Amino acid sequence: MAGLEAALQPINFFYCFIGTLLGTLLGVLPGIGPLAGIALLLPLTYGLTPTAAMILLAGVYYGCQYGGSTTSILMNVPGEVSSIVTCLDGNKMAKQGRAGAALGIAAFGSFIAGTGGVVGLMLISVPVAKVTVKFGPPEFFSLMVLAIVILTSISRGSTAKAMIMAVLGFILSFIGIDPVSGRERLTFGSIQLTSGIELSSLAIGLFGVSEMLINMEESIETTAIQLKQKIKGYLPTLKDWRMSAGPITRGTIVGFVTGTIPGGGAIVASFVSYALEKRLSKHPEKFGTGTIEGVAGPESANNSATSGAFIPLLTMGIPSNVIMALLLGALMIHGIRPGPLFLVEHKDIFWAVIGSMYIGNVMLLVLNLPLIPLWVQLLKVPNRILLPTILLICVIGSYSVNNNVFDILVMALAGIAGYVLRKSGYEVAPLCLAFVLGPTMENSFRQALIMSDGSFSIFVTRPIAAVTLAFAALALGVLAIKGRKIPGVQLDT
Repeated sequence: MAGLEAALQPINFFYCFIGTLLGTLLGVLPGIGPLAGIALLLPLTYGLTPTAAMILLAGVYYGCQYGGSTTSILMNVPGEVSSIVTCLDGNKMAKQGRAGAALGIAAFGSFIAGTGGVVGLMLISVPVAKVTVKFGPPEFFSLMVLAIVILTSISRGSTAKAMIMAVLGFILSFIGIDPVSGRERLTFGSIQLTSGIELSSLAIGLFGVSEMLINMEESIETTAIQLKQKIKGYLPTLKDWRMSAGPITRGTIVGFVTGTIPGGGAIVASFVSYALEKRLSKHPEKFGTGTIEGVAGPESANNSATSGAFIPLLTMGIPSNVIMALLLGALMIHGIRPGPLFLVEHKDIFWAVIGSMYIGNVMLLVLNLPLIPLWVQLLKVPNRILLPTILLICVIGSYSVNNNVFDILVMALAGIAGYVLRKSGYEVAPLCLAFVLGPTMENSFRQALIMSDGSFSIFVTRPIAAVTLAFAALALGVLAIKGRKIPGVQLDT
């Protein structure tokens, strides 16, 4: 109740509204998504209170999951990566004249799953925090290792390439001043690099600028015949509800569980949900031809996963995916370190964010369907106008962090590098996650060795650390033996 009261304060309510609205917009626009959106908004949160900042950024995150379904259904172009699966059946429904039903079940399913996910977050976070408060540096280091391994194992493309990107991310995180010795590391005599690389500039370049370059190259244009169709009948029929009830329920559970796993998130949750529904269906051959279960399940799963992803972040200080890594960076900018004591030392922030997520899901349900005509008009803006405008916003956002031209250079180089890497089959998400976790992993590793007088045995004599590292080693072994990604989590449908 205190969290709801805090979330309903005018300033926090305002930022909840702005976050969900911007999130929906970023989800609708192809090629943006929550990563670039949160990276762009990071500078704006510097002047806000930590509570308002988290409410705003969280609203952007789960708002993107709502908006991503719009372009997937209407244009067969996923507005957000987690909505790729929605294209398979959602766009087929639109071509059959059932765009309204697809959009409607996506909105209602997202609301039900999003609210269910928040309930799970509220109930599970406190018990998890009570357990993790007993963790020490060896346990946290091993958990971060497991997070890196799992994320790289489910990345698109080669697992070896994903591992290379993670190593590169660690190397970039070491640039600057050594926290123990005070010596410069990897600065090559540059004064600009002594303070390290700015997270927001790197993230904007890797995810925002590189995505713009790829979209400019592909020249994705809206399909006029689809956008001219009159959309009607947003409310699903009773038959639609009967067919969707099971997928929504299962999607909520699958999404929440997947979101809590390091390396999981909305993307994996939507694919797992789709695969599950197809396996359980009495008519699996209908999937991909316009069945409503193929929309209800994944759209529920990706929204529920956003809530589940907050559990490891807030209770252990470990991001389960790259977006959570950016939120971790946002908290650290405000001098707040998430972890087991977060629910004690900053319980006002925690419960205010929980309360805002209840309110935000209601806002999104109210906003999503009525604003679809507006989003359709926005999608008619040519990419030759829209993409350069977004690129300009990237430049302004990067510069405004420290008012330093060097950050723009970092963003530009990261954007070009991200474009080249992605075109070469290298996934940049592991790089960003390793960059954020690098300093914390280093500190935990050093503290663990100090505790053991320099002996590495501390990582195998402490049960939790040993089991966690064993799981990480097992995952690497399985990937090495099979030479492919984990079955059922392929992202290139």
